[in-house]
Amino acid sequence: MIERYTLKKMGTIWSSENRLQKWLAIEILVCEALCKKGLIPKKALANIKKKAAFQIPRIEEIEKTTKHDVISFITNVAENIGEDGRYLHWGMTSSDILDTSLSLLLKEAAEIILEDIDAFLTTLKQKAFEHKNTVMIGRTHGVHAEAITFGLKMALWYEEMKRNRQRMESAQERISYGKISGAVGTFSYLPPDVEDFVCRELGLKPAPVSSQILQRDRHAEYFTTLAIIASSIEKFALEIRHLQRTEVLEAEEFFSKGQKGSSAMPHKRNPILSENLCGLARLVRGNASASLENMPLWHERDISHSSVERVIAPDSTILIDFMLTRINSLIANLVVYPENMEKNLRLTGGLFSSQKLMLHLIEKGLTREESYQLVQKNAMKAWKTGKDFKKMILHDEVIKKHLPAQEIEKCFSLKDHLRNVDTIFKRVFTR
Repeated sequence: MIERYTLKKMGTIWSSENRLQKWLAIEILVCEALCKKGLIPKKALANIKKKAAFQIPRIEEIEKTTKHDVISFITNVAENIGEDGRYLHWGMTSSDILDTSLSLLLKEAAEIILEDIDAFLTTLKQKAFEHKNTVMIGRTHGVHAEAITFGLKMALWYEEMKRNRQRMESAQERISYGKISGAVGTFSYLPPDVEDFVCRELGLKPAPVSSQILQRDRHAEYFTTLAIIASSIEKFALEIRHLQRTEVLEAEEFFSKGQKGSSAMPHKRNPILSENLCGLARLVRGNASASLENMPLWHERDISHSSVERVIAPDSTILIDFMLTRINSLIANLVVYPENMEKNLRLTGGLFSSQKLMLHLIEKGLTREESYQLVQKNAMKAWKTGKDFKKMILHDEVIKKHLPAQEIEKCFSLKDHLRNVDTIFKRVFTR
């Protein structure tokens, strides 16, 4: 239900009705600015405000002949206004309303995305504190490394999503610009103060300089920001997929009653939500690549960017809205298995303490190379034979000469490994 609701909300932004409503608002505001300058009679402005309207079927009918969406829109609106419709689009070019309205739509979409991020941050924080002391093995290269907690993993993701929020805020600000500067950006017919007025009324800023269009580095920043967010989501989802592997099973997606995992194998519980998110991230990154291709255009403008944006703007924002909502639900309902984390942690008989042992031997006067070789010799034997690493260390006569049993035991203490978890949490959550 949550996913459907957010998708519908974001989808409404990109509806033809909403898009054309933005066009109409821009056209009326330009007329209002011209009226303030004495260029349009007050009576005409009142008539325009009263009668200005559009009918999508009629626009589509006109466009069959004109092959031009903006002209078809203006023609339809002028039909509804009557004689005063001649004041519409005075001194403007199509991109004045296309680019300014696109900025409005992307700004609105960013608001929903920021709300989604806030909701996800709340979930990550709750999970982080819930599992602050849930000990598990940390892995590098997919191989056991040293002990961490599942809460630290959530804290790491929380901090990354905070950065994504900052990026999204910045991208929203960068895209919140409009232009009413005419065919090549020179204000040949409309003075800059008209643009100032229209943008201010719309909650945008006027672009300091433009060509026929707003420059596409603004849009590229927006879509690459969405791609970074998508890649973060993929990173989280990929980790869930790894943790759900049968051999690991430290966490898994919630599997509801009656759910089926495979048409062939009744036993299957697959991480389908995470896999879905990993796939969707590829689309968002591909769209970001297209937005970068849109930056270099011929001279003051060509139309090659337009068709691309008609696809990537709704697709990427709807996808990110969906992905954020899905990953939020996935993490909120994630099933965590602390007992399996403990079992996997102990799987190698304490190999995660190898560095601590080496450092203690160095403190006792051995060289780093000597210490490394002593510990590695036992570690490699433990890997090969499956024997308990800690027991091997306790029976190693060379190591025992330098480290008494009590100090060896301390090297394997999880408390020492995780003594700074509180400090890390303070840095992440109270900064």
